Amino acid sequence: MADLKRPGGELVNRPLHFIWMVDCSGSMNGEKIGTVNHAIQDTVPEMVEAANNNPNAQLLVRTLKFSTGASWVTDSPVNIEDFSWSDLEADGVTDLGSAFRLLAAQLTIPPMSDRALPPVIVLLSDGQPTDEYKEELDKLMKLPWAKKSVRIAIAIGQDVDVDVLREFTGSSELVLEARNREMLVRMIKWASTAASMVSSPASIPADSQNELTLDDSNNLLIIDTDNIPDPSDIDDGDVW
Repeated sequence: MADLKRPGGELVNRPLHFIWMVDCSGSMNGEKIGTVNHAIQDTVPEMVEAANNNPNAQLLVRTLKFSTGASWVTDSPVNIEDFSWSDLEADGVTDLGSAFRLLAAQLTIPPMSDRALPPVIVLLSDGQPTDEYKEELDKLMKLPWAKKSVRIAIAIGQDVDVDVLREFTGSSELVLEARNREMLVRMIKWASTAASMVSSPASIPADSQNELTLDDSNNLLIIDTDNIPDPSDIDDGDVW
């Protein structure tokens, strides 16, 4: 994406980090992890299109996986135009605390830029943490970039601990429950394009009631919650 410039050479577009956090524990094996792989891969072109239509932000993407331990699949943030999804495999337990610890290490300056917009973090999980996640989550949420971030969680299946995901998002509205393949695909698609909703304070309607905002004169991200998929509109099909 070409950098747009204001008079005097200052860059108009600012880094916007989009991070996938994917549960790769053994319970995700089979259709669940397969659906995640295909759905995210399929949505990359839509993210590219959204980024091309948004001159305010430079969309950077990376993936963090967690099972027995956690690791970055993408070593450093990648421009969405150059991003390719690497299929994940599922095995092991659900060390969510390890994932929070790795994430926290990246939400500082550096490696974050002081010009960056608040990051979007999407957590996908189908189970319950098997390590001591609370301390790591508390440490994470003390970081300014974590506080400013838009945090979305997708609960996969009926065995997930939704309360844990609410602790992460800070909002019940941004915990999306996917009980089958079709729900999961739609919710991944919505979450993947949420990063395109970047705005300036002047563009926010004064009477808006259906947007989640981070009210900072220099850092503002708008998420239109009207577009979140409604599970009642989706055929139940096979329920996980």
